[in-house]
Amino acid sequence: MILLVLVASVLIAAITIYQYSEEAKEYHSERLERKEKAIKQSIDFVIRETTYPVSTENIHLIFKDEIFEIDAIHNLQINLYDLDGQLLKSSKRTIQRDSSDLCLDAEILNTLSNTLEHRYVVKNNVAGQTFQSSYTYIMDEKFKTIAILNLPYLENDDFFNKELKEFLMRLAYAYIVLILVAIIIAYFISKYITKSLRTISDKMNETRLEKRNKKIQIESSSEEIETLVNSYNSMIDELEASAVVLATNEREQAWREMAKQVAHEIKNPLTPMRLTVQSFQRKFNPEDEKIHEKIDEYSNTLIQQIDTMSSIASAFSNFAKMPAQKSEVLNVVQIVKMALDIFNEDYIEFQSSSEKIIAKFDRTQLIRVVTNLVKNGIQAIPDNVESPKVEVRVFKEGDHVNITIKDNGSGIAEDTKDKIFEPKFTTKSSGMGLGLAMVKNIVETYNGSITFTTELGKGTVFTVSFPVQEATIK
Repeated sequence: MILLVLVASVLIAAITIYQYSEEAKEYHSERLERKEKAIKQSIDFVIRETTYPVSTENIHLIFKDEIFEIDAIHNLQINLYDLDGQLLKSSKRTIQRDSSDLCLDAEILNTLSNTLEHRYVVKNNVAGQTFQSSYTYIMDEKFKTIAILNLPYLENDDFFNKELKEFLMRLAYAYIVLILVAIIIAYFISKYITKSLRTISDKMNETRLEKRNKKIQIESSSEEIETLVNSYNSMIDELEASAVVLATNEREQAWREMAKQVAHEIKNPLTPMRLTVQSFQRKFNPEDEKIHEKIDEYSNTLIQQIDTMSSIASAFSNFAKMPAQKSEVLNVVQIVKMALDIFNEDYIEFQSSSEKIIAKFDRTQLIRVVTNLVKNGIQAIPDNVESPKVEVRVFKEGDHVNITIKDNGSGIAEDTKDKIFEPKFTTKSSGMGLGLAMVKNIVETYNGSITFTTELGKGTVFTVSFPVQEATIK
């Protein structure tokens, strides 16, 4: 609405300016014709009343004084030329005349002689002012051409410009009022139209799958808005029903997956335990000299598998509910070394920027983080690698302590990077997929972070970072 008012005002102003310009041109053209007609009548009167023989040679005598009287009556300069374009007489009183006024151009003479009207008007601009000059023939009583009449006419547009300016000012005032009215009307109309749409938009922005969403209640609205509201309310009902079904299905699926994983992981150590017991039954000989060594061997095997089953149960338990956070002031370098002592691989290397880096962390949880990451690094190295290597570094960076575990394994594929910390996700043929998820949970509990960089075929670097503690161990 506002744009239409603005466009209309601009168009009307442009049309008005164009109209005034055309009217000014027409006015000056008609006024010059009227002046020319009146002056020619005065000239004809002088020619009829003169006592001199009417000829081109006597023009300057015939109009010796009369040309000034005609100029005074009509308030317009008069120039009389002979048929060859030479100036004979002029009402312009000047000591020195411009050489261009003394002789007419050949173009003017040719146009006068070759047109039916025997009239030629030329427009030129002098010192910022526009002049029209008309050229026409003067004839005697026998209609014989005796001279050329030239009337220089100044186009004075002051009156038109003043009138145009006043009109445009009045138009501007009128359109300012119209624009203000249009703004007010547009505001209330748009507010009325968008009120219902804003309510619907706000409700849509608040819609969430995990919570109960409210329906839209609008007292009065158009038929289209009412249809949209009804559609939204129907969608809310369907969304709530779908959310209930989805939540139920997800819980059931999660329990099924968890049960499968627990069953699978428990079966793995049960098989070697069964084989060990059966082998012990077949080969048991009380009189054997090495019976105690064999019993120890069988016992260690069973204990190892039992520990594996215990760790499986603990992993699921720990993932479901992490132990309460304990903030112990400890030496991170010492704890990491302690965690690495349980590994027998000789290609595990340890480096530290200093002997002591103090931080607040739970001792057991920190050991669990390191052992999980180192175990992942070991398992990521294929068997065909000639020089396997796992590098563990501890260093301080600003107000954080960083622990990096670098391996030269196969790396992590691009399509699995986003899922690497998800529970139950694993790229190994065995395992529960809870290790990295649990590590991430532990680190974030202590305001830390875990990130990784990887390159296929060259290895992966995991970086654990958490705040240091400026203290000393007593």
